[in-house]
Amino acid sequence: MYDADGREETVMQQDTRDTRLTYDDFLLFPDDGLRHEIIDGEHYVTPSPNRGHQVLVGRLHFEIELFLRANPGIGQVFLSPFDVVFSKWDVVEPDLLFVAADQEDILTEKNVQGAPALVVEIGSPGTRRRDEQIKRQLFDRGGVREYWIVDPDADVVRVFRRQPDGSLVAIAELAREAALTTPLLPGLEIRLNELFAP
Repeated sequence: MYDADGREETVMQQDTRDTRLTYDDFLLFPDDGLRHEIIDGEHYVTPSPNRGHQVLVGRLHFEIELFLRANPGIGQVFLSPFDVVFSKWDVVEPDLLFVAADQEDILTEKNVQGAPALVVEIGSPGTRRRDEQIKRQLFDRGGVREYWIVDPDADVVRVFRRQPDGSLVAIAELAREAALTTPLLPGLEIRLNELFAP
């Protein structure tokens, strides 16, 4: 290409390829006992959970599963690892998730293709920023109806719930003396002093 005076101009071509990681890349990650996730094409790795984490997620799963058995037809609860694919650039493995009966079409044998009704993460100092900011933003834009962050260091559960305006906002920070409830599972009551019991 030449300018008005006949001198040759150099034109820089901008590389417009999307270099973010995708679900195809996710499938190639090693089965190494770590939790691998992709959020907006960025790879996040979390160490294997500790005993306290497993106790909490086990107790929550037990309470919700027991409730669902007594109230069939409401939905299904799943433990990690079970991939949740929001988009080809967003694949996470929540500690616990609930898929309501009205959204069972998002369930496949391999993964969940879309936003579960409820997502639960057991927090830790190493995942706090990711859980409270990066994942919360993903769950907000992805359409999750409710998100719980269980904080074993403070013995609290932070509840984020979708509002009529469509936003996922913090509605409560529940301490040990409180009971955890949700309109997604009417009648379920999880007493936090039992959840956080030694």
